[in-house]
Amino acid sequence: YRTFRFCNILAERGALLPRLYKTDRDNYRIQWIPALINTSVKKIFDTLLEWYPVDMVKISDPADTGKKKSVKSNSQLLPAKPEEALTLLCSFFANASVQACYNNVWRSTKTSNEPGQKINELFFDDTTQRFKNFSEKEFPNTIQLWLSRFYISKKDCSPVLKVNEKENNGFEVEVLIKDNTAPMQPVESLFDFMKRGSDKQFSALKDLQLLTHYLPDLNNTIASKGKEKLHYTSQTFAEVLTSILPAIRLFGIQTLLPKSLQYLLKPQVTVSLTTKEKNKKYFSLTELLEYDWQVAMGNSFLSKEEFLQLSKQSAGLVKIRDQYVIMNQEEIEKVIKKLTAPSAPKAFTLLQAALSGDYEGAPVLIDEALKIKINEILTADATPLPLHLHAQLRHYQQRGFNWLYKNAKLGLGSLLADDMGLGKTLQVIAALQKFKEEGSLKNKPALVIAPTTLLSNWKAEIERFAPSLNAMIFHGSGRKAEFKKADVVITSYGISRTENERLNKQPWHALVIDEAQNIKNAETAQTKAVKKIKSGIKIAMSGTPVENRLMEYWSIFDFANPGYLGNPNWFNEEYARPIEINQDKKRLEKFRSITTPFIMRRVKTDKTIISDLPDKIENNQFCNLTKEQAALYKSITQDLMQEVENAEGINRRGIILKLLTILKQVCNHPLQYLKNGNVVKPEQSGKMLLLLQLLETIYENGEKVLIFSQYKEMGSLLRTVIHEYFGKKSLQLHGGNTRKERDEMVRSFQNNTLSDTFILSLKAGGTGLNLTAGNHVIHYDLWWNPAVEAQATDRAFRIGQQKNVMVHRMITKGTLEEKIDDMLRSKKQLADLTVTQGEKWIGELSDKDLKQLITLGA
Repeated sequence: YRTFRFCNILAERGALLPRLYKTDRDNYRIQWIPALINTSVKKIFDTLLEWYPVDMVKISDPADTGKKKSVKSNSQLLPAKPEEALTLLCSFFANASVQACYNNVWRSTKTSNEPGQKINELFFDDTTQRFKNFSEKEFPNTIQLWLSRFYISKKDCSPVLKVNEKENNGFEVEVLIKDNTAPMQPVESLFDFMKRGSDKQFSALKDLQLLTHYLPDLNNTIASKGKEKLHYTSQTFAEVLTSILPAIRLFGIQTLLPKSLQYLLKPQVTVSLTTKEKNKKYFSLTELLEYDWQVAMGNSFLSKEEFLQLSKQSAGLVKIRDQYVIMNQEEIEKVIKKLTAPSAPKAFTLLQAALSGDYEGAPVLIDEALKIKINEILTADATPLPLHLHAQLRHYQQRGFNWLYKNAKLGLGSLLADDMGLGKTLQVIAALQKFKEEGSLKNKPALVIAPTTLLSNWKAEIERFAPSLNAMIFHGSGRKAEFKKADVVITSYGISRTENERLNKQPWHALVIDEAQNIKNAETAQTKAVKKIKSGIKIAMSGTPVENRLMEYWSIFDFANPGYLGNPNWFNEEYARPIEINQDKKRLEKFRSITTPFIMRRVKTDKTIISDLPDKIENNQFCNLTKEQAALYKSITQDLMQEVENAEGINRRGIILKLLTILKQVCNHPLQYLKNGNVVKPEQSGKMLLLLQLLETIYENGEKVLIFSQYKEMGSLLRTVIHEYFGKKSLQLHGGNTRKERDEMVRSFQNNTLSDTFILSLKAGGTGLNLTAGNHVIHYDLWWNPAVEAQATDRAFRIGQQKNVMVHRMITKGTLEEKIDDMLRSKKQLADLTVTQGEKWIGELSDKDLKQLITLGA
């Protein structure tokens, strides 16, 4: 398969050579083989050769040549030498590609009576041809002579052309001969080679004769047996260097150039950049730069006037410092045309040039004042944390906060693309708190747009880490656009579209979008609506940056810094296609240089991050009940609380545990409690929607996940919905599995890359298993015993785990789930619950405490 793909690419790029061979007495065939005279092709071919299976290609014994044709058994065939075997295999695929092109394009335009049709078919139709007519008998010899130039470097002796620079700025080409049969491949002058009287002289001279078509003066060198050398002036050598020697190199003939000619320069139009605001601390992205047109010649720069003067005085090769610049008429005219009628570059183009040091492939001249400004962009100085931030930032989080704050002050948008679990939300909240303490959020709040499933999570995180920030959720049927008293307004992508006009009327100090991949498609109404909202500071957050799908990356980046990466068509031609299709490393390097100041990406596998992280990172993931869930929750609470109040003793405790179980099932998904159908609708459960959001990020990062639930039936529902939404077949372990089934599932999860999701019931999978292939643990429904929950987490967090374990505890806001979790965290007298099984302690609560615990929203 790799050989097949290799040959297809060679055919597409014209990197094949024809090789003529005789099949029997008068029949000839052409084999198209890789052009190994090209170093890139040879490098890939050699790599394929390392993988080549021995005995894959077998050929007839050369001693059988000329014997009567007969079908040979496999035992009568000999293994081809690896290099020739791979060449034959390549020719099989390459001939098919050439023939397909011939049949699709050329055959319809040719007629069988046209002169040369037999040669066309020999080369392009993968057929055997016989040249038996008198007029055709010399065709094979003529073809072989024409093709022989491509195989000069494969012969015992091959020519080498050495260019010497003369003191008078002229050049001399000397012909050397390389002995390819010698271990060290010695090189000697043609004169010395001819003087030795070697039997290889005739072959070497014959090969040299093939080059006289390109270098006519070579006839004199051959006639003098190497005494005469080829001499050129700086003007006449320009064409030799740029046109003739490259053609000769295509035949595999080595050319040796002096250092001054190895990196030939061309004049290129470029810009010199200075900063407008030399004394201003911060600047606007569109008002940063002043420019002037220059002509770059390597690291030397000329003004328009200086270049015009030079072009009148010089032609051919012009030496500037230690390098030569080619000054032919065509290049001069191109440069003059650009200088006389230049189109003004856009602000984003100039900033890109300043950051990358490159303008349309030419170096850029940057003054010292601008270098200082660029350093401001690239360097985030330490910024004092907000006074009322209730969190201790880790060192990388502090850097993230510094970077966000610096970009905001410079008027630059930010894309925070840290891995899941590294605290993106906390870093942004710290920046928002800083804005408030500076008075920036007064009458101009910050707007946070997030998936609906994360709205409660945002509000809970703000209340936890920055309680002085007045945060409101703008969502739901009763929403009111009363933003005056708010510091932070939290809304969904859907509301940002339906309420776009209302949101546009409000001036926003900062606009934050979470899970920014929601706007990766630039053409959707949702993306367009988000980008319409105006704000001086823009922050995009994503744990799954789309670096491998650059047009999606463009859409997100265009939100943060509108226009900086041009329009979609320009970006596609300039970066997306060259990087994704052609794997253009230089273009990728430039792309990274121009985007680095605006994106921060840290991954959990980075040793500088790992060394500072705990091995286990726990995150509470909050969600809301849907309307259907909320109605069902209230109805069940009212009915069963009456039963509790009328019951006593063991019966009372039984009703309480029944109530808690039912309410937890409702929080999971109404279908688990109602059992009224087989179709799982995620939109009926806020928790299930949040789970799908989490899984999307985990799968995007190519990671594995354990999902724990108390209930076998809930695990089955999750397995169904994961298959429907992601096409993945999850493993599921519960009490009904045999030991053999359990062991097979564990083995598959640990070793099979396709087995990336393991759903486990808490009792069956909570202990005794080693599942270190997973580094995400999701507790879909919480067990009110912290020890049991920790034991389940330890299936992944144990000896042998190479990654940090991310623990996601899913909690439904306003329900018993949130309130019991608060009790466990806040009440020290409950610490001994770690030795208590199940939920027995809840059965001892008074009616008043129980009612407060389960009442929705209380």
